[in-house]
Amino acid sequence: MTTHHLPFQRRSTWVAAVALFIVAGSVAWSVNHRAFAAKPEASAKAPPVQVTTVRVKRQDVQVYRAGIGTVASMATVTIKARIDGQLDKVGFVEGQDVKAGQLIAQLDPRTLQAQLAQAQAARAKDQAQLANARADLQRYTTLIGQDAATQQQVDTQKALVAQLDAAVQTDNAAVQYAQVQLSFTRIVSPINGRAGARLVDPGNIVHATDTGGLVVINQVDPIAVQFTLPEEVVQDIRRAQQQSDQPLGVVAYDRSGTDMLGSGKLILLNNQIDTTTGSVQLKGSFANPTHALWPGQFVNVRLQLGLRHDALTVPAAAVQRGQDSTYVWTVADDGTAASTPVHVVQIADGTAVIDKGLADGQRVVTDGQYKLRAGASVVEPAKGGAAAATPAGGGAK
Repeated sequence: MTTHHLPFQRRSTWVAAVALFIVAGSVAWSVNHRAFAAKPEASAKAPPVQVTTVRVKRQDVQVYRAGIGTVASMATVTIKARIDGQLDKVGFVEGQDVKAGQLIAQLDPRTLQAQLAQAQAARAKDQAQLANARADLQRYTTLIGQDAATQQQVDTQKALVAQLDAAVQTDNAAVQYAQVQLSFTRIVSPINGRAGARLVDPGNIVHATDTGGLVVINQVDPIAVQFTLPEEVVQDIRRAQQQSDQPLGVVAYDRSGTDMLGSGKLILLNNQIDTTTGSVQLKGSFANPTHALWPGQFVNVRLQLGLRHDALTVPAAAVQRGQDSTYVWTVADDGTAASTPVHVVQIADGTAVIDKGLADGQRVVTDGQYKLRAGASVVEPAKGGAAAATPAGGGAK
């Protein structure tokens, strides 16, 4: 009996396994089909992205070229002694302003005063001899008319007068030289400026060959700012100079670029381009009554090239940077977002100037860009704080 039922039991087991496999496959296909069919529906129901938008608008903007600069004194003078002598006193306070002509240092003048007196005495002696020789010449000239003197006597006296006249001229030069030497004992400031640290104390012997000097004076009002720009802007600068009757404006900001330190004018566009760096050197002059600019200070510089009329502008926050170009997220009338490549002329004072890629009145996203995808729907926060869908054609103004 057992041998007759074994083949039948085996066939029954195999049929059951096949049936179970078919049922499992059908269930799996049904689940996958339903999940696949549900994806478009789920995608269609993706929530809109909350963003902030503004309109592209036209306005007049200042055209800048920005660079990094260093503040430098308009003039720097190292005060040195021109003669040897003992330093009697100084007439300035370290770190304080000095005026042109103000006493800076006084050297011991006694030796040179004596030399001046000696030269003056020698001149007085020669002047007296010259006066006597001229009187004798006058007498000889009178006597020769009376045949009481010879021509040789007259000629000899004329030569003596000329000799003594030359001696007086030499004495005059010696007196002037002694006066100049004596004036060197009183050292005055040649410029208005700010005195630095005192390098020599009173009582020391100073020499004309000393390299350090007595003090360094920097002119800080007006003051200069030296900066560089890429060589490709040279032609833009030249065109702006030719179109303007006034010097181009230069504005200096602090390191962060937020606080304006001063405004001035361009006084130098260097006559050659540095081939090593591919840049050109420029210099601006700044009135600096409050000393907001200080020698050696690093500043951000903007060279004003003119006014761009009716330029398309957007907030700087709207501009995004990709690997190869810049772009902004624009919002169509149906409320969908798109990535739009743009060309940025400049970004200054929180405003970007666009000359390619946008039109007046277009809506651009200024906040929430990182959540956007092409074709995504957007909403803007309502004034009450809740997000509200923006109707077609609406948007921030």
